[in-house]
Amino acid sequence: MNGRSLLIQALVYLAAGVASVPIAKRLGLGSVLGYLIAGVLIGPFALGLVGQQADVMRFAEFGVVFLLFLIGLEVRPALLWSLRGAIFGLGGAQVVAVSAAIAVGGLLAGLHVRTALAVGLILSMSSTAIVLQMIEERGQRSSPVGKAAFGVLLLQDLAVIPLFAILPLLALGAPVAASQNGGLFSAEPAWVQGLAILGAVAVVAGGGRYLIRPAFRFIAAARLREIFTASALLLVIAVAALMEMVGLSPALGAFLAGVMLAESEFRRELETDIEPFRGLFLGLFFITVGAGLNLGVVAAQPLTLIGAVLGIMTIKGLVMYGLGRAARLQPGDAASTAVLLCQVGEFAFVLIGFAASGRVLDASLAALLTAAVALSMALTPLATLAFDRLAERFSSLNPRPEPENKPFDPGAPDAIIAGFGRFGQIAGRLLIANGFSTVVLDSSIEQVETLRRFGRRVHYGDATRLDLLRQAGAAKAKVLVVAIDDRDEASKLVESAKAAFPDLKILARAFDRRHAYDLLRNGADAVERETFESALLLGVRTLRVLGFRAHRAYRAGSLFRQHDLRAFNELAPVAGEEERYILAVRDSQSTMERLLKADLDRLRPDYVDEAWDVTSLNDELTGRSAAPEAGADDA
Repeated sequence: MNGRSLLIQALVYLAAGVASVPIAKRLGLGSVLGYLIAGVLIGPFALGLVGQQADVMRFAEFGVVFLLFLIGLEVRPALLWSLRGAIFGLGGAQVVAVSAAIAVGGLLAGLHVRTALAVGLILSMSSTAIVLQMIEERGQRSSPVGKAAFGVLLLQDLAVIPLFAILPLLALGAPVAASQNGGLFSAEPAWVQGLAILGAVAVVAGGGRYLIRPAFRFIAAARLREIFTASALLLVIAVAALMEMVGLSPALGAFLAGVMLAESEFRRELETDIEPFRGLFLGLFFITVGAGLNLGVVAAQPLTLIGAVLGIMTIKGLVMYGLGRAARLQPGDAASTAVLLCQVGEFAFVLIGFAASGRVLDASLAALLTAAVALSMALTPLATLAFDRLAERFSSLNPRPEPENKPFDPGAPDAIIAGFGRFGQIAGRLLIANGFSTVVLDSSIEQVETLRRFGRRVHYGDATRLDLLRQAGAAKAKVLVVAIDDRDEASKLVESAKAAFPDLKILARAFDRRHAYDLLRNGADAVERETFESALLLGVRTLRVLGFRAHRAYRAGSLFRQHDLRAFNELAPVAGEEERYILAVRDSQSTMERLLKADLDRLRPDYVDEAWDVTSLNDELTGRSAAPEAGADDA
């Protein structure tokens, strides 16, 4: 490809995207369908403004790589662990069940059992690029639908690795001797490839913690934004190249690199720098998918192709809906997840070519499947749009009106309470009982309706929206109490509210110690772990049941609280560094147990002190009070 043709093709791709996407968005079709339609129009099988897509697709695939890197930045290891059920449970069940169902359909259509199984495995994949883009546009990232879909997609990306080993075994002739997944080790024995893969993963995991962070600190010190952007691009491309060298998916490597940097102080800066490239290359990816749709195959076998596409999407949708309901998703969430995942994904193009070269699929079947995959991807935005319209019509037949959005009271509130569930109600009722004016926001329709029946003035709305916070009086309020029941949304709210309203004091509910550190880093002025005080009070009551007098149990609880607070503050500087944090926690626990035992020994029955006052505790903890205090017997 010479320079002139490269410039012309770049002009065509950019013009197609710029012209089609705004029109598609205006018609309510979404950006993904706009890109796909643009690709079909300019492709070699329609207007012929561009040639074959092989060269362009290599660049376009970086859209998926950047997308997975950005998703990884949002997925902290703790969140990944919390989604293990969606990933390995729902995701694993989806791959197995869909593969089996489509294989049965292939057998009924007359395919050989090995070919049918290969087709089932290939078509079980869904499009990571399309689904995640649509989830972003629909604002479902943190919803049950978003979490379920993300778990299934991540498991599918992981499943691509063993599929490269399984598909050659299904060849109708002699199996392919060497692995076809590319890479420097494709001709080596399986154990060598396995070691290479483990080594690459270890390099990414270890480098993200011990090499990349110090390198970014050094680069950031230069205060040259363009160099930081170049370094971010270098990181993503280098990890993708490393994974491709060992035969793994570059997108999977980018996701792993993002996870390794999710806890770093450069997360937000990396997101900002990569985002424009992600959008550009992802749009290019969708255009190339549309351009690769072979309209000749569509014209030659229209009924067969349409039947295959509708059959595949129906099977995948029904199986996913059943699995979603089995995973205790609500019917609407299960149906929405099923519609989002009913298409076949971009990795299927690679797997179909791999299977065809390995004599697993014949050329005519491979061409038909390629067209079916592209058509299913193009139909997904339309299917989602139709589902949304149907859901709206169904809800209009069974209306459930949203709570009335009552106007905010004039004047400046003393406090804004975000989230009025089991945690926020306690803090809010205490403030109201003491005469402070409050504005309460909650995004749960059920909770708002319930509280209003009890006479509570609660406003329906998402507190993470800065415009709503501003309407509620955040610019004039003294305190924002963050009590929402979603740790990621809570962190997001604290960070955005602190940036928009720097004079507003923010007190936040933390789910655990790690979340508390995250909230403090994001700008919270104070945090309270949601179970700490209740667990401590239960421990105090347990001491009384075991024979402690009330005063002695109370003092023991106060001592524990003071020691824990000191440990919390001392560990804050290393909270984001996993290994140092674990070592510091172990050392802190040992020291705390020793000091606490020494302090509690002072409360033994023969130690005299009847005062309920705790002002002496700080002196005791810092060692300034060497002698026992005078007082009566506590026995």
